[in-house]
Amino acid sequence: MKVLPTVKTPADLRNIKRELLPELCREIREEIIRTTSKNGGHLGSSLGAVEIITALHYVFDTPKDKLVFDTGHQAYAHKLLTGRQGKFHTIRQKGGLSGFPKRSESKYDEFGVGHASTALSAALGMAIARDQKKSDAKVVALVADGALTGGMAYEAMQNAGLLATDMLVILNDNQMFISKRVGALGQFLTKLLTKKYVQLAEEKATNFLKRFDELGNNAAKLAKRARSILFPGTIFEEMGFRYFGPVNGNDIDAMIDVLENVKNVKGPVLLHVVTKKGKGYAPAEEKPTKFHGVGIFDADTGDTIGKSDRITFTKAFSDAMMKLAKSDKRINAITAAMPEGTGLAEFRQTYPERFFDVGIAEEHAATFAAGLAAEGLVPVVAVYSSFAQRCYDQIVHDVALQNLPVIFALDRAGLVGEDGPTHHGAYDLSFLRSTPNLIIAAPADENELGHMLKTAVEERKPFVLRYPRGAGFNVPADQELKTLPVGKGIWLKKGKDLTIAAIGNMVHPALETAELLKEKGVDAGVINARFVKPLDTDILNEALKKSPLVVTMEDNALCGGFGSAAAEYLTQQNKPFRLLRLGLPDEFVEHGKAALLHEQLGLTPQHMAEKILKWSK
Repeated sequence: MKVLPTVKTPADLRNIKRELLPELCREIREEIIRTTSKNGGHLGSSLGAVEIITALHYVFDTPKDKLVFDTGHQAYAHKLLTGRQGKFHTIRQKGGLSGFPKRSESKYDEFGVGHASTALSAALGMAIARDQKKSDAKVVALVADGALTGGMAYEAMQNAGLLATDMLVILNDNQMFISKRVGALGQFLTKLLTKKYVQLAEEKATNFLKRFDELGNNAAKLAKRARSILFPGTIFEEMGFRYFGPVNGNDIDAMIDVLENVKNVKGPVLLHVVTKKGKGYAPAEEKPTKFHGVGIFDADTGDTIGKSDRITFTKAFSDAMMKLAKSDKRINAITAAMPEGTGLAEFRQTYPERFFDVGIAEEHAATFAAGLAAEGLVPVVAVYSSFAQRCYDQIVHDVALQNLPVIFALDRAGLVGEDGPTHHGAYDLSFLRSTPNLIIAAPADENELGHMLKTAVEERKPFVLRYPRGAGFNVPADQELKTLPVGKGIWLKKGKDLTIAAIGNMVHPALETAELLKEKGVDAGVINARFVKPLDTDILNEALKKSPLVVTMEDNALCGGFGSAAAEYLTQQNKPFRLLRLGLPDEFVEHGKAALLHEQLGLTPQHMAEKILKWSK
């Protein structure tokens, strides 16, 4: 009889005999592998965290006790143990479970999360709220080691040390970042030092020594430093945390014992847990980076299924970077813990001295790039559009205000699909367009991306280049990269009845829409705008001479986006016009395949043609 189906809630889990827990963890892994192979998702990190999550729900009284995840891509076991087994097969599918913790989805999801380094701040807020409400609930933050490369985590840690309220931080070190030190001695000492009588003895000894003025205080400090020789937690101790670890996070018995011992320790506590990313699935253990986030794959072999032969926008960016960097030694590449995701892996291998992975620290990436640019280099900061939100202040204050020539290559612009609203790049045009000195461009296809990157390098001004996730439009790449006139769009088709001005990956759908309109007797022209800022006002004036009817298309929020830019200009002209703006609505778009989301939002050529016909009449 299987164990997992008997666990409907964490309360059921706590009634299971402890000797059955290893089998339960094995079944959880099987379910995660089976479902992720069909739906895609974050596999490696979720497999590594199975025992930690199981032990946390076993020891703590969730949901009374609060469990806060960082990033959330390690939370699949959490979903399976908190009443969502019956829906787990729908994860990341339209209308199904989110791939991340989501407050509206379950009372066990204490805090919604998709970006890193937020758990400590949220957990500290919950701990202070608990104190004010005089509750005895425990608060636990589960933090992956990579999240500690983000400055926000340290801001929260120093504040937690100052406030000194009770909270437990589990540092899940998956051997991809901090430490590989898990030995018998380390585990023995961790178990020993987390026992209550040892903690009391340590406190009494410290207080006793402090009674003897300067000599005693020095002795107490020396004892604390001697302890840190065996334990790599000095930085956490100095920030006000009690540090324990490392302990083997894939040993369910060890995890339960240590959690039982530390859960009542007073003040901020950090438990260092080491896990194996991809644990229990050989392909993911052997290639943890590849299986961090995966598409559909063969569960038996780990081979990717249904991969398109068409070049992706990310690959086009990578190819252009390699071409340009070969002849221009000023070009440097910067990313925030996403070298593979942003297409910089080949650049890293070929030009290691000009490649910088700054960790999950987008703010630092932007200002670091500004420093490079101030000294005459050409920095290209490659991040996902949704992560660029995190360095907005640095883009404004450190780059644009000083007019420094930093290039921001924003991958995953527009709707990204199954990762959902935390990852949709729906707002970059809106929040960046108001910033002086910025040039903002969006290529229509993978071929144009290369030309735009060359243009950005040659222009020597703050430059934002945004492009979508996934395969391009099968446009053959030109052999030579060329510079494009900044702030100028091009006519792809001229028409007498109306003009469609499209930006980025909506240009090719605009051409399809025009063909559908032609079948209905409407002659529509199509403009590839290329630049959102500066906007090509000359081409808009030319369009108005042909017809007062103008349609804009964009894969960005309508609020403040490309269509808004066109509206701002047209309303200032003493010319009659009618404007229809097509783009993303003023709401958070849920997860699902991008094609289905565009269908739902009426952004397919068929839907847009129907909207235009109705509007034009």
